[in-house]
Amino acid sequence: MQIAELFYSLQGEGALVGVPSVFIRTSGCNLRCAWCDTPYTSWQPEGTDLTLDQILDEVKAHPARHVVVTGGEPMILSETVPLTERLRALGLHITVETAGTVFRPVACDLMSISPKLSNSTPAGPWARQHDRLRIQCDTLLELMGRYPYQLKFVIEKPGDLAEVRALVAELRADRERVILMPEGTDRELLRERGGWLAEICKDEGFRFSPRLHVDLYGNRRGV
Repeated sequence: MQIAELFYSLQGEGALVGVPSVFIRTSGCNLRCAWCDTPYTSWQPEGTDLTLDQILDEVKAHPARHVVVTGGEPMILSETVPLTERLRALGLHITVETAGTVFRPVACDLMSISPKLSNSTPAGPWARQHDRLRIQCDTLLELMGRYPYQLKFVIEKPGDLAEVRALVAELRADRERVILMPEGTDRELLRERGGWLAEICKDEGFRFSPRLHVDLYGNRRGV
């Protein structure tokens, strides 16, 4: 399967923030978010074809007990299913990071679902396909029903909360599993947006997530 990068770091977002984890980043995506922070997996996909054995050997070279299968969009790849099954056989905690537009019966301990709000829609020829695909309620409900989950929303402006509230209500999601995260790859911008977003989380009863990896390492690959 095509892998954009494979590295050992700290989980930077969501409920497991700060946990040492091996990241397996697949290449390829069915969406084109305007603010995508990994364009080398979507807008200009790149990577190396690795066998499952090669991937597992790299994972086993690190002391982490947590592994994150991310992208791009790992759920568009049929190979993600046997990959997660083999990771499960190693006794690892598996997080799958997905936009929630495609279902596959993966092995997973935390389904980290990041539904894309309208702030993600790009200008240009990708806009129509992106808008058509970005919210798939039947798929979201199936993922939420089958796996322990978190819903992680990327927030650009306070007005985005109307979409979050509507989708959370439609999905009947547990509000304690809803996580809001400021959009951005710049420390100063994240700090500014994080200030008002934290207050919104307090008012709404949602969880707040930083982008720890950006704060620690900046906007770099492999961290």
